[in-house]
Amino acid sequence: MNWKPIKSVDYLVVHCSATRPSQEVTAEDIELWHRRRGWAGIGYHYVIERDGVLKQGRPDDRPGAHARGFNHLSLGFCLVGGLAEDGKTPQNNFTLEQFDTLRNILEYYKTHHPEAEVLGHRDLGANKACPCFDVREWWAR
Repeated sequence: MNWKPIKSVDYLVVHCSATRPSQEVTAEDIELWHRRRGWAGIGYHYVIERDGVLKQGRPDDRPGAHARGFNHLSLGFCLVGGLAEDGKTPQNNFTLEQFDTLRNILEYYKTHHPEAEVLGHRDLGANKACPCFDVREWWAR
């Protein structure tokens, strides 16, 4: 074991895969992309595919590779999509099924980690639009 378990979940971080809505991307695809980067598997704890299906990534007790400087204090949730069809422009193009699944999984984790803050990757100082919508505003509804 080359990693230290997560001791505290202070953040529930929402990401996007930065892919076009027409791309059929799976959690297994993301796993492969991350391994090709030299990572020890998928960086997210969960992936929500376009049809709303939730797939487990890293085990919950293992730090992710999704938010530099915050991996040891957070769980990462990735929505497939987030780019317009041009492949460059950030776009909130997630499905209703994805948002339903995201809300359900975040509510589940908030019951186990009530002090954890729900936010987007961009809210942690990442120089990107990820996940292409205001997570705090969405969560507050």
